[in-house]
Amino acid sequence: MTTSLADHLRSLPDESLAALLQLRPDLVVPVPADISALATRAQSRVSVARALDGLDQFTLQILDAARLTRDPADGTTATEAVLAMATSGPRPPAPTTVRGAVDRLRALFLLYGPEHALSVVESVDEVSPYPAGLGRPAAELDGRAAALCADPAKLRRTLLAAPPSARAILDRLAAGPPVGSVPPGALQAPPLGEEDQLPPDPVNGGVPTGSPVRWLVEHRLLVPVSAGTVELPREVGLLLRRDSGPLGPLRTSPPPVSAAPREPKAVDSAGAGQTMEVVRHTEGLLEQLAAEPAAVLRSGGIGVRDLRRLTRTGGLDEPTTALLIEVAYAAGLLGELELPGVTTNRYGADQQVLPAAGYEVWRAASLAQRWEQLARAWLTMTRQVGLVGQRDDRDRPITALSAEAERAGAPLSRRAVLGVLADLEPATAPTADEVLALLDWRSPRRSRGREAAHREVLAEAAQLGVTGLGALTSYGRLLLADVTRTDDGAADPLGLHIEADSDEPSTAARALDALLPAPVDHFLMQADLTLVVPGPPEPALAAELDAVAELESAGGASVHRVTTGSVRRALDAGYSADDLHALFRRRSRTPVPQSLTYLVDDVARRHGGLRAGSAGAYLRSDDEALLSEVCADRRLESLALRRLAPTVLVSPYQVGRLLGALRDAGYAPV
Repeated sequence: MTTSLADHLRSLPDESLAALLQLRPDLVVPVPADISALATRAQSRVSVARALDGLDQFTLQILDAARLTRDPADGTTATEAVLAMATSGPRPPAPTTVRGAVDRLRALFLLYGPEHALSVVESVDEVSPYPAGLGRPAAELDGRAAALCADPAKLRRTLLAAPPSARAILDRLAAGPPVGSVPPGALQAPPLGEEDQLPPDPVNGGVPTGSPVRWLVEHRLLVPVSAGTVELPREVGLLLRRDSGPLGPLRTSPPPVSAAPREPKAVDSAGAGQTMEVVRHTEGLLEQLAAEPAAVLRSGGIGVRDLRRLTRTGGLDEPTTALLIEVAYAAGLLGELELPGVTTNRYGADQQVLPAAGYEVWRAASLAQRWEQLARAWLTMTRQVGLVGQRDDRDRPITALSAEAERAGAPLSRRAVLGVLADLEPATAPTADEVLALLDWRSPRRSRGREAAHREVLAEAAQLGVTGLGALTSYGRLLLADVTRTDDGAADPLGLHIEADSDEPSTAARALDALLPAPVDHFLMQADLTLVVPGPPEPALAAELDAVAELESAGGASVHRVTTGSVRRALDAGYSADDLHALFRRRSRTPVPQSLTYLVDDVARRHGGLRAGSAGAYLRSDDEALLSEVCADRRLESLALRRLAPTVLVSPYQVGRLLGALRDAGYAPV
């Protein structure tokens, strides 16, 4: 008689229960009322699926061995039976390795009970219906198939008689999963003869749709389970696996990486150089959006035209521009502004994307802290940027910042990919295929069907400077550990942790700061009006350079040029000629050329001769006294009326608002 999981949990000491909650913290969120509620939750589909998702390929195969060796009478299995099945293949693993996997499954309570009567927790069969990729026993599928499988000699003869195209179907289904789809009418096709062998059809799950399927069904090697589905009985699958073992090929350790470790300094230097580019390009994009905000589409997100404009102006490609926009938005550097009075979309107001209030704070931080804020936002944001530019289910393009790019599993994918790199020897740069192979072994359930997303993570990590030369940087490793520790609640099952002081640089930022060249507070003025900055400028100098000069080349040392347009832009921003002269004298380590002095004075002399402003509506009258009365009327102060001429007033608001306010005040405009 088997013991229930609840009774088994009641018999455990407190230390064992605490260990379970450490391994499966979802069991106490929310806190269960008693042991019975804890046992029920531990056997639920959601919790079991989460526990299975964290298991590697070998441990999952050992769990399948326990499921396949269960006694039909009481549903239990013995550790010795699991060990016998796992070591029955051509390359058996060490018994200690198998026992280690069993112990891990018991620690997670996917298996429980004494070694001679282990029980598989409920819901495992529901979450993973085909153990080891094998089908159900023939007795559960079809009586005639069961009769064939009950005679081993006849079953072997039938398999040997299968035509090559039919045998190809069996081999494919034997590798798992054991079910395949066939189009309607395929089972009514003429049976396959020796002279009529149809090739396998890769459509519909790879199951051939002609006579081979009919031949296999008629000979009881495949069993129809619905109008368009066939299943391979477990006994047939085990016979087809006689060369590889009942569980298939077993790999007790992750696949090796062929690449030798690189020089750590070279990896960090390459990554640090990329971080400088990321911060510079992000700041450039935000400045473009400050000068010309991007409109929000009716369906949400930034339109293709705005994305291409930003791409063209910033000198980037569209995927990189979309990535930086998404990361900046996630980091709180971008926001949406509603412009009242213009109802152009389903939100009831015209919305624009432009820098948020946090942008100015971000600009004042050190370069390492600015990068760390971007990289942390990328690691934790629930956005899959690689979807931007693709088409959704309704064949509409997915745009940057749109809801269609939301993916709840995106942070977990990033942590999984970077976790593979972090577990390798430092400065090791595996290929993308090797990373995918490692992910397939470490967590096959999570990595299934996510190859494209994992490749995107590797590309984005390189673009953001988290990796350098294909390897995880030292500061990237520190950031990943910090984010993982924070998201996991500092190993607290209840998810309680104390946030660090945001004003203090993180360990990752300090490590990156040591790799970056020291920021400079000066430049070298040349006779051709170029400013050479011999290092990354400090925030105050960078802001002044943006105002008074044009960027010509970027990098570790940047070059800026003072032009007539840049001087005019500085004057527009509020600088005077004397302010500019003082700035150049204070910041330049070389003498200021006389040509620059003449340029500033000449532009300042002509600056402001014409003045422009905006007006939404005008008010004209030959009665100057009436206009004076309107200007003095306190009820109309909200219109901000200005007098341009004795008979003309202007307001920044549209004519409709002007007319309504005047009429409410007792006037009769037309």
